[in-house]
Amino acid sequence: MEKEGRIGVTTENIFPIIKKFLYSDHEIFLREVISNAVDATQKLKTLADKGEFKGELGDLSIRVSIDKKAKTLTISDRGIGMTAEELDKYINQIALSSANEFLDKYKDSANAIIGHFGLGFYSTFMVSKKVEIITKSYKEDAPAIKWSCEGTPDYKIEEAEKKDRGTDVILYIDDENKEFLEKEKIESLLKKYCRFLPIPIVFGKKQEWKDGKYVETDEDNIINNTNPLWKRKPSELKDEDYLNFYHELYPMTFDEPLFWIHLNVDYPFHLTGILYFPRIKSNLDLQKNKIQLYCNQVFVTDSVEGIVPEFLTLLHGVIDSPDIPLNVSRSYLQSDKNVKKISNHITKKVADKLEEIFKKDRSQFEEKWEGLKLFIQYGMLTEEKFYERAVKFCLLKNIDGKYFTLEEYKTLIESNQTDKNGTLVYLYATNKDDQYAFIDAAKEKGYDVLLMDGQLDIPWMGLIEHKFEKTRFVRVDSDTVEHLIEKEETAKVELSDKEKEALSEIVKSQLPKMDKTEFVVEFKALGETGKPIQITQDEFARRMKDMSAIQPGMSFYGEMPDIYQVVVNTQHPLIKEIVSETAGKEKEELIPYASENKKLKQMIDLALLSNNMLKGEALSDFIKRSIDMM
Repeated sequence: MEKEGRIGVTTENIFPIIKKFLYSDHEIFLREVISNAVDATQKLKTLADKGEFKGELGDLSIRVSIDKKAKTLTISDRGIGMTAEELDKYINQIALSSANEFLDKYKDSANAIIGHFGLGFYSTFMVSKKVEIITKSYKEDAPAIKWSCEGTPDYKIEEAEKKDRGTDVILYIDDENKEFLEKEKIESLLKKYCRFLPIPIVFGKKQEWKDGKYVETDEDNIINNTNPLWKRKPSELKDEDYLNFYHELYPMTFDEPLFWIHLNVDYPFHLTGILYFPRIKSNLDLQKNKIQLYCNQVFVTDSVEGIVPEFLTLLHGVIDSPDIPLNVSRSYLQSDKNVKKISNHITKKVADKLEEIFKKDRSQFEEKWEGLKLFIQYGMLTEEKFYERAVKFCLLKNIDGKYFTLEEYKTLIESNQTDKNGTLVYLYATNKDDQYAFIDAAKEKGYDVLLMDGQLDIPWMGLIEHKFEKTRFVRVDSDTVEHLIEKEETAKVELSDKEKEALSEIVKSQLPKMDKTEFVVEFKALGETGKPIQITQDEFARRMKDMSAIQPGMSFYGEMPDIYQVVVNTQHPLIKEIVSETAGKEKEELIPYASENKKLKQMIDLALLSNNMLKGEALSDFIKRSIDMM
């Protein structure tokens, strides 16, 4: 038997198109051919299970081999094989209605081409100048067939010699793609795409260290784990198994995961997998692209934004589902209702797991909070369904290291931290040391102070203020302690406009000159025992500036100067003394007076010191002056 013909396309340009448009993704050819071999092997096993194949299955391994001399890469299986009619049907008939439609629709979308037109096998021509298929069907008396094509629509089918059933795909690698004749390259691709396939993939022989070098043994080098952990029953597994698998997936990760979720869904879609909660520290972007997506144990991608919500991309692990619609290149997800269902299910399972740990072992949850906080806040900010669940177990930590749910904390502070307008005020610090003086002052008033030093704390606080009525977060250094939570009408400043103008001139003259920093003098009546001068920073302006560092589109806030309020307590005896001493002085007399007034300098430096703003020479001068004044 011998047959020649033309592949069922309406143009001779199919192969140049494949080479041109798929070149950027050319390594997937190996995955496609091996996936076909796995399918053929799985079909044979199914036929054997049904009794339709009565022969010996024998060794079902798929073998990959390189012949550098012949410049060939061969993939061989002992699966179902093909008859001449099947080969003609599955290989020669490509569903292309017209070359013009093809080019117009897919000229800018290389990755859609293969899948849309069923060109998985033809991806081999991205790297080959010639491809041969030698196949023999499992059916009795079916002859072996050889198909060959040199990258044109012309092909040749003839009878061949092949003793065993199955298929050999022989690729004659072209000169532009010699890298695919290198053992290291092929081994890396097999480990990337095929490491968990259900059929053993053999590539060469195992090596052992002998007499100072590696030598080949007689044992086959099987590169894949055919029964990965996510395909096994959770009841069969121990914590050690999950930890070992985590390090198998991420060999360069030395931290242990916080915990994990084993997914196993049969209805209304099929989904298996294991998701790990890593110890997330700070940088969001470095943690992404760690979830590996598989389709029937074939690696698809580690860019899973289309299949899981944005915040879940911080997790690590594996998702495997045959119900996620993919094109044959298996690299780009196509949105449909199944994707949304799977996404919602994963979100629910993650929330279930977190709530379960919180309820069963609160102390364990608190111990792991620092590793979970970023993840949970990210989820609450970006996914409404997750917010609705997480609001019950999201924790707040105060500066004493105690943890509270939002409801618990509200109960704790509402009697003492509700202002005159009925707004509940959450006081917080971002640095216990830098803001110590303000924290201490707040605690003396009986207030509780939260520690909010996380990467997403600023936008998260904005979310809670939006969700909770009459709630606001205020940093302890954003105002004087007397005005952080106003409970009654404040005392009036009893200074004339002229006295305010003079006092402002005096104070401003002694403030330091700092880059991108402005000082605004304010007057408040804080009582005789209140501090004479304090420096605060407006909550809104500072928060907007902080947001600009993490949120695109707000960069203009980042260019604005830091604005500090220099609050002068008009009721303090030292301030009254200055007002009295400068009464009647002309404007040009005020600056010399201020320069010689050590008490004024001391008050301003103490305010700067409380804000960690007194450094270098200014700090040295302050110390010398303090000694002189004692």
